[in-house]
Amino acid sequence: MDRFARYAWITLCCNVAVILWGTIVRATGSGAGCGSHWPLCNGVMVPRAPKIATVIEFSHRLTSGVALLLVVGLAVWAFRARPRGHGARKAALFSLGFMLSEAAVGAGLVLFKLVADNESMARAMFMATHLVNTFLLLGALALTAHFAGGGEPFRVRGQGVLGSGIVLTLLGILVSSVSGAVAALGDTLFPATSLSRALEADLSPTAHLLIRLRLFHPGIAVAVALLAFVLALRMRDAVSSAANRLARGTCGLVFLQILAGLLNVGLLAPVWLQVVHLLLADLLWIAFLLLGATVLAAAHSKAPPRPLPISKERAPVAASPLARVSAPSRASTFSPSERGRPSPS
Repeated sequence: MDRFARYAWITLCCNVAVILWGTIVRATGSGAGCGSHWPLCNGVMVPRAPKIATVIEFSHRLTSGVALLLVVGLAVWAFRARPRGHGARKAALFSLGFMLSEAAVGAGLVLFKLVADNESMARAMFMATHLVNTFLLLGALALTAHFAGGGEPFRVRGQGVLGSGIVLTLLGILVSSVSGAVAALGDTLFPATSLSRALEADLSPTAHLLIRLRLFHPGIAVAVALLAFVLALRMRDAVSSAANRLARGTCGLVFLQILAGLLNVGLLAPVWLQVVHLLLADLLWIAFLLLGATVLAAAHSKAPPRPLPISKERAPVAASPLARVSAPSRASTFSPSERGRPSPS
């Protein structure tokens, strides 16, 4: 692994840390710590005598800026360290694009005041968009590190059931994570004092929509977790030791994620457990994506090459048996000798 590949993995880890810090911002209600100003904080570059909410929000903005610079550096280095057409170049460009859109969505949350105690569905939709973009960013960064470390290119089209299963599972993880983000927002805005009261609020037809939406997340999460577990088992011994490790890691993360979800419900979603729950979701997304990329790359390399099209004008015509019999052989031809007599050639 060269320096560029190590830098790519470091950039991925730093972005995961920034995302987890953003969860603390949302769970503690510190999103309005800098008011409705962006990129300034309460109208100034550096706040003076800040409150705890301002410290949390301002530190998240600082770390997000560092993450942006790391991704910019990743894109520039990819074009300097890898040749034209390399997968790391393409993935780094996608990473930069998703990083810029990540900053735009975060700024929209602040400028439209969709933070703190805002209970509107517009905030829930922004949160869902934010999470999808975050996962796409992590996926692009993971693929950049994967290709930078020597990962082979892959193709989803034409891979049959395997490719469809991998794509379906990745979409399922996205949907499950979106429902989890909405459920976490409901837990933050409407904290419950006991598990029984939380279940009663979930089933109440008069409860806020964000509370009633919490019911959908456990079912979606369990279904997607089982799909990822089964598919990872099928791919465990399919390709190489790297795929085997990723498959085992995926199965372990599925188990830990289900356990964290049960604890999250039983303990009424404490902040630290929400951070752990999101961390496991991020790791599961990255592990399964890299597993799919590894297996699809091997399947793509083993696919038989397609025959080149041959035009009718250049297509060889098989000689008929009659033609082979009637055609004179080279041994039966004669050429005149120097004395003027025919002699066999």
